[in-house]
Amino acid sequence: MPLTLVERFMHGLEISPDRPAVRIGAEVITYRQVHERALRWAGSLVADGAPRAVGVLAGKSVTGYVGLLAVLYSGGTVVPLQPSFPAALSRRMIKVAGVDTVIADESGLAALSEITDEDTPVRVLDTDGLADGFPTIPVTSHPEFTAPIEVAFSDRAYILFTSGSTGIPKAVPVSHGGFAHYFDQLLRRCDFGPDDVLAQTYDLNYDPGIHDVFAAWGSGATIQVVPSSAYRDLPEFIAENAVTIWHSTPSGIWMAREMGGLEKGALDGLKWSIFGGEALRVQDVKDWLAAAPGSKLENRYGPTELSIGISYHRWSGEESVERSVNGTVPIGKVHGGHDFRLVTEQGEQSSVEGELWVTGPQMTEGYLDPADDEGRFVELEGRRWYRTGDRVRANPDGELAYIGRMDSQVKVHGWRVELAEIDHVVRACDGVRDAVTVVRAAMHGTELVVFYTGGEVSETALADAVRAVLPGSAVPRRYIHLDKFPLNPNRKVDRLALRKRAEELLA
Repeated sequence: MPLTLVERFMHGLEISPDRPAVRIGAEVITYRQVHERALRWAGSLVADGAPRAVGVLAGKSVTGYVGLLAVLYSGGTVVPLQPSFPAALSRRMIKVAGVDTVIADESGLAALSEITDEDTPVRVLDTDGLADGFPTIPVTSHPEFTAPIEVAFSDRAYILFTSGSTGIPKAVPVSHGGFAHYFDQLLRRCDFGPDDVLAQTYDLNYDPGIHDVFAAWGSGATIQVVPSSAYRDLPEFIAENAVTIWHSTPSGIWMAREMGGLEKGALDGLKWSIFGGEALRVQDVKDWLAAAPGSKLENRYGPTELSIGISYHRWSGEESVERSVNGTVPIGKVHGGHDFRLVTEQGEQSSVEGELWVTGPQMTEGYLDPADDEGRFVELEGRRWYRTGDRVRANPDGELAYIGRMDSQVKVHGWRVELAEIDHVVRACDGVRDAVTVVRAAMHGTELVVFYTGGEVSETALADAVRAVLPGSAVPRRYIHLDKFPLNPNRKVDRLALRKRAEELLA
């Protein structure tokens, strides 16, 4: 039976009350402690007013994890925010989502001083007595608040963000029902249990991070936060922390391999290995499974608009190799209860290859700003469909293989980036006349390279300009000056020629 996110935690609490819910280095908090603290914080939110969109401006800290649950307990909508993001980006997210209250850890409070201004006032739930200098909501005992507020599947659980070509984030509301269907599908095929330890590599503002939290909590398992230093000796980290479930982008494989962590049998404690957010290469899977021979492995696919993930492929050795396209692992079968279609550039339905359209219970209602829906949500034959923008190929049994983007949107280390967004920022730099961003495949994943015309500008200045308005993972690797752009026969910028040049120059 599908469960809301709160019901998933309550199930974990029932079977693992005094087991660790989260481990962060030497810091451990049990399910019972998370529950009691979340009830107290939620009671203070409810006493202050009606449930609403509440920002959780935190890293992977105890405050961050408890904050997510406290907002859900209060019947509100979680808006996860990343302290390391540029202040201007976070400020826009807060405005778009209608956030007027935040729960913040120490790093979040430091960032908040740069984010807030006269047009963006927020109050802080004073969870740790550290919110000096901000309007606060005190955390006090509320004896009458003894259980989470019940919600409907149609209610919003989260508001997540995806980047847009104009630099304005698109807000994606995700319902309790969308998440419920996703986790119901997940646990029909995954045998997670209270003895498992799930390694969390993703940040809490990213939808795979939500997977980690509630896949673990719904099973009574432990979340083990993975610091970047763990990659220096990943086998030691996994063994010392008894990690049984690994989840990361495919870049995690490259990082482990670079540090010598994929020796034969080095990760033999893993039961499950899950990858998503980027195309997964066949060779990377082979290298990983040589180190983790006892692990089941899944490649997962899905945009935020379809509630974390909408399809999966379970690795099956040579059969998976045969189904791969251009050395990339298939994205698999679409979750039950959904329909999909492949649509050609001419708008015709294809049984073989085209843009993937999906409809079903995991699809969001649309963006918070309906104007953003144009071109992404389509009414057809009495049903509403989401256009993923991804070109896929279908096998006769319905399993899908990813071919590439239909447009200029790409994923870099799991973060969705519009190339036009980077072009726009670089063009605004003094001395730059025009800019085109292209993608280059690298050993550690996708890299971005900017070609620009006009006067020569230092790479540092260009990178600083991009870093001021975009997440760090979106910052291009190189900036290359050209006298002029190559043109194709249609007199348009020849992006293929630029991509080839990027490969040659950076080889």
